[in-house]
Amino acid sequence: MGTNFQRSREEISFTVSTNRPFTLYEFNRRLREEIENALPNKYWIIAEISEARVHHQSGHCYLTLTDKEPGSKSTLTAQARGTVWKRQYQEIAQYFEAQTGHPLRAGLKILFNASPRFHELYGFSLDIHDIDPTYTLGDLARQRQETIARLQTEGLFDLNAKQVLPQVPQRLAVISSPTAAGYQDFVAQLQNNPFGYDFKLTLFEASVQGMEAVSSVKAALSRVSLQRQAFDAVVIIRGGGSQTDLLCFDHYELASAVAQMPLPVLTGIGHERDESITDLVAHTPLKTPTAVAAFLIDQLAVFEASVEEVFLQIRDAATALAVAAERRVALLAAQVQQNTNLYLHRKQHQLECQTRTLSDKPQKFLTEEQRHVMCEELRLTHSVEQLLRVKETKQQKYLVHLETNSLKKLEAGQRKLTHVEHCLQLFSKQRIQKAQMIFQKNQQRLLYGAKDQLQIKGHQLQLLEMDVKSHDPEIMLMRGYTLTYVNGKLLRSLDQVTPGNVLQTRLLAGSVLSKVTKTKEPDLFD
Repeated sequence: MGTNFQRSREEISFTVSTNRPFTLYEFNRRLREEIENALPNKYWIIAEISEARVHHQSGHCYLTLTDKEPGSKSTLTAQARGTVWKRQYQEIAQYFEAQTGHPLRAGLKILFNASPRFHELYGFSLDIHDIDPTYTLGDLARQRQETIARLQTEGLFDLNAKQVLPQVPQRLAVISSPTAAGYQDFVAQLQNNPFGYDFKLTLFEASVQGMEAVSSVKAALSRVSLQRQAFDAVVIIRGGGSQTDLLCFDHYELASAVAQMPLPVLTGIGHERDESITDLVAHTPLKTPTAVAAFLIDQLAVFEASVEEVFLQIRDAATALAVAAERRVALLAAQVQQNTNLYLHRKQHQLECQTRTLSDKPQKFLTEEQRHVMCEELRLTHSVEQLLRVKETKQQKYLVHLETNSLKKLEAGQRKLTHVEHCLQLFSKQRIQKAQMIFQKNQQRLLYGAKDQLQIKGHQLQLLEMDVKSHDPEIMLMRGYTLTYVNGKLLRSLDQVTPGNVLQTRLLAGSVLSKVTKTKEPDLFD
């Protein structure tokens, strides 16, 4: 051990010519002097800030600077402390944030000008005199482009944009902090929209700023995915903030989770400068929470306008169809009325002809029968007369014989003649009575047949008259029905009226005027 210690003493170039050992303070002071002598200038150095802390009392900024192995995010190859003294910190910090949009914070890679310092008590550190913001901007841009390129290579960059946003997105899963002002503005604008649209909002609480926001928002997205059937879209909301607060939305893990969501994602992260990578992979990126609310309201307004336009087209088409149908009905009604009148006129004419025919036939038949009876009577009378004349001639011929015959034969002849005359008269009367009975029988049969025909035709005429009268609007009114007109047209459906129209209801006696205050569609279950 002594040999090693002696060798170590010999290797130190700045030892004094004394054999006594150094105190630690003496050794550190000599080390400081050697470092200051060996590195007297200022140097430009590239390092990553792993920790940044401002001492509130002194105003100095203390940084922990690291260098990592290329291609690795965790393997350190060097580490040192850096100090920005109060007299320079305000100027450097303000200029750096103005140029980059970020304060000095952990995770940023910087190019800084520094001089090495070694303190006997605090050890080695770097006094930082200036920081070049252009290098940090370039590094941030490089990281951003690497993330975008990775998302594009993996096919995630435009994956969420392929999700279909419903025409009426009303069921919204909102990822935000419940205390964020942007969330409150978003909810207020949706609830108080001028159209009265109803939105169903479900809040999934998450931290939306700082690096812890990556895991918090990812967890909220996972919870939404499990309930994706209950939502139309996802909205990521946060209020305004510094550019530093928005760096989490450039993180690959968060952007990848948003891109792979099974629902369209709308972002209103609340910054007006540059779009974050999360905005780029989202379905619909918007600048602010209120812009998201306005977009959703506009979506519903556009859909309502399209529905209203379709309704107007349907109403116009229905009105045209109703007018055409009404014209066809009026034409058919006129044709039916005309055909009915022609039919009734024709039937009336036929009935009159039949009535005249039936009235003339019995009279003609009776006249012919009377003439026939008279002819028969005359013929019989003539026959009897001829017979009497023949008999009288014979009587005269036989008179001589009779006169010559005995009175007995005369009396017998007289009795026989009387008997013949009686038989002839009786036969004539029987023939006349039989002819009269036949005439009366035929007369009654004709009269009864004519009455039956008249009754049948009269009954048919009454049925036709009743059928015609049953379609008479006056009869319908007498039964208790009414007719309602709007704007002078018969009311047939609800499409003809709107609240405020004046209706005229016609009764059997008089009419009633009424005003429409409300319409109700028919309910199948009423």
